[in-house]
Amino acid sequence: MLQFNQISKEFGGLRVLDDVTFDVPEGSIFGLIGPNGAGKTTVFNLATGLLQASGGQIEFSGHSLGKLAPHQITQLGIARTFQNIRIFKDTSLLENVVIGMHAHLDYGFGGLLSNSRSFQRIEAAARERALELLSWVKLDHKADMLADSLSYGEQRKLEFARALATQPKLLLLDEPVAGMNSAEKSELMTQILSIRQRGYSIFLIEHDMRFVMGLCDRIAVLNFGRIIAQGPPDEIRNNPDVIEAYLGKEEDE
Repeated sequence: MLQFNQISKEFGGLRVLDDVTFDVPEGSIFGLIGPNGAGKTTVFNLATGLLQASGGQIEFSGHSLGKLAPHQITQLGIARTFQNIRIFKDTSLLENVVIGMHAHLDYGFGGLLSNSRSFQRIEAAARERALELLSWVKLDHKADMLADSLSYGEQRKLEFARALATQPKLLLLDEPVAGMNSAEKSELMTQILSIRQRGYSIFLIEHDMRFVMGLCDRIAVLNFGRIIAQGPPDEIRNNPDVIEAYLGKEEDE
């Protein structure tokens, strides 16, 4: 579904990604892990058009992403959440999710100005869909509350629901359980598995190894801008290069 082929990225002569190659299969939950500063968020920024690669090719369902703007990539079917939560805190949960749908609401400029029956029908359908998405993350009972009233973990779930509102085929999650307690992590894992069963593909970055190993079908490991291992969780867990990247190499006495 998403393919990185020999991707490099440089900032002012400093190469932060070097020959990065991997693919995210359709219908999978794919994890990208690595130490701090390995280049993981740069990968997400390239996949969503916030950055352009210095070399190589990125494709999504047969479409080259190299020259596309973020909104064009969203329309193709890629959505993401961010490491730092980005929601409209002074707006209700329901309106936060409806905002995520507006790129796909076809009521036209005239309908928007005239508040026509067509506009009202489309808006009502959007609100109904938003309520359904909130129910997927167990927040529908708070639909009319302001987002600012939510706990940190609930705000992450709201951002998850708003990303789903863009009608993605592939959902990119940037550290989805950061700041969550054990119960919240377990609940979100169940919800992500449920989302996959509904036909979505998931690509995530996460530092919580227990969460990643318990959730992902395949994992790629990034270290100093290069992929050092790829495979299923058990293989990654026991890979000596991965262990060294996380724990360091002992010096010979």
